[in-house]
Amino acid sequence: MESMIPLVTYASVAVFVVAVIARFLRIKKLPMNVRWELYPVPHEGERSEHGGSRAEETDWWEKEHTPDKARELKHMLQEMVFIKALREHNPKLWRFSFPFHFGLYMTAGFAALIVLLGVLDIAGVALPSAVGSLAIALGVSGMGLSALGGLGLLWMRITDEDMKPYTTTAHIFNLVVIVCTLGIFLYGMYVSAWDVAPYTAYAAGLMRGDLAAAPAEPLVGYSIILASVLLAYIPLTHMSHFFVKWFTWHQIRWDDEPNVRGGNIEKMIEKAL
Repeated sequence: MESMIPLVTYASVAVFVVAVIARFLRIKKLPMNVRWELYPVPHEGERSEHGGSRAEETDWWEKEHTPDKARELKHMLQEMVFIKALREHNPKLWRFSFPFHFGLYMTAGFAALIVLLGVLDIAGVALPSAVGSLAIALGVSGMGLSALGGLGLLWMRITDEDMKPYTTTAHIFNLVVIVCTLGIFLYGMYVSAWDVAPYTAYAAGLMRGDLAAAPAEPLVGYSIILASVLLAYIPLTHMSHFFVKWFTWHQIRWDDEPNVRGGNIEKMIEKAL
């Protein structure tokens, strides 16, 4: 059974990567979306402050356009990290959605730190114990915050009359799976006395290709299996919006490329027709 734990993690990471790439390419090949052309568009720079665009200029489609990538990135980060639009339009839902998503980001940071510690362990680099403590603190805070947010979202989807028409069995199932996985993982960390060593050793063993890299504490091993399976499951569901939003922003909301004769958009429209 112990040798199965690394195999599950290997397989889960492979499924995650393949599923994300496959889904990205499949969406990219879909017919052209109906573009919203709603302003302001962040890459319009200072003009976006008053909802303006290059369409204010005479013969704008004949002029070279240089998108403001910095302003665009700022807008994306505000939405990705703080879920700005949800806070403005549905603060009742945001109060649970924000901790849920921000906690997941912190959990991803915990995983990244564990991988880094595993790499340094292989290299024989000794780090201060404070680094390991930071990883544990980040993981515990992130998983706890996300679990609380998930419970809040679950409660809202079950009890809120406004959300019931938009709630499916998949929404409930996914939230239950995520909250349970986070809870079991947290309990595994508690059982291992909040020690980063089992996780660092496991990460180092994975990178060495060691199939005997399973943690000594069974509950830690089971929690790693659950987390691995969840990683593989996420891109196969509507939760893949963590990268699908790129298309919503760049090819629907912000796509203001002019439709000129013989251009790419004309060809896509002809293909769709």
